[in-house]
Amino acid sequence: MRPQRRLVEKYVAPEAWKTLPPESFGELANGIAGLPSEIATDDEEAKRFDLLMLNLQLAQLRSEPGFARLRDQVKAIAGLLEEKASIPMVQQQLALIQEIQSDDWWQDVTVPMLERVRKCLRLLVKLIEKRQRQPIYTDFQDEMGSERVFELPGFAAPGSYERFRAKARHFLKAHKDHLTVHKLRTNEALTATDLAELEKMLTDAGIGTADDVEKAKAQSHGLGLFVRSLVGLDRQAAKTALGGFVASGKLRPNQIQFVDEIVNHLTEHGCMDAARLYESPYTDFSAQGVDGVFDSQQGDTLISVLDEVRARATASA
Repeated sequence: MRPQRRLVEKYVAPEAWKTLPPESFGELANGIAGLPSEIATDDEEAKRFDLLMLNLQLAQLRSEPGFARLRDQVKAIAGLLEEKASIPMVQQQLALIQEIQSDDWWQDVTVPMLERVRKCLRLLVKLIEKRQRQPIYTDFQDEMGSERVFELPGFAAPGSYERFRAKARHFLKAHKDHLTVHKLRTNEALTATDLAELEKMLTDAGIGTADDVEKAKAQSHGLGLFVRSLVGLDRQAAKTALGGFVASGKLRPNQIQFVDEIVNHLTEHGCMDAARLYESPYTDFSAQGVDGVFDSQQGDTLISVLDEVRARATASA
């Protein structure tokens, strides 16, 4: 908490929330959001219901085809809650629970109506019993095929390239405070001297041969990117890299979640190809990936940030 004390003292004052300039969103996302709190957290079922209702509200505002599927999920939850009508908490909301199961209620439904459902039912969903699936029994005889040999990643022969990667990962994480490794983790630009020192460190320690290092360079498009893929990017460095994009405009909740997924990927893998923005989990936000969540200018800016993060892991002149 102490490093962010200035921001905490700034935003604890009610006056700070009357008018929020664009830079405030970056401060709140990068400096405040991740801090611990003594506020009691809700149970997981309530949070999942909140997320369901948020997606339903967004689908209603955008007239998305997924609205019908989300609506049916809410109606199904209401049906299960009606079975618990003997519980006083449920009995108090029974009229609303029965209403939202009818098709008439969903005609011309509004966001405030959906928000009322969220507030009234979010603490009741935990009362729904978890239904277990019935076991399926089969009666057939296994057929044995011919024997085939498979190579499993991480279980290759001691002299293989996979073994080199495993040794390098273990060694580099144990030496993460080394100047060059630290620069890679904190997204600082590298020089040719940095990469030469990194290569010398790997070979001198007996982690791999010169051929192993050359293969790593070729497959990862540079030794810096190879090492970054093993040690990842410091989470704060990943947030800082995307901080300017977050602060450049008021982002919607789903856009902030989209950026958080990118931070998670950078933290684990160190870099990210723009093509990944059109694959899962980013297509979970929209079938069009980044193009369905951000406008073209925002998408180009986001890709430029990823390119910059990648460029910093390669040698500069």
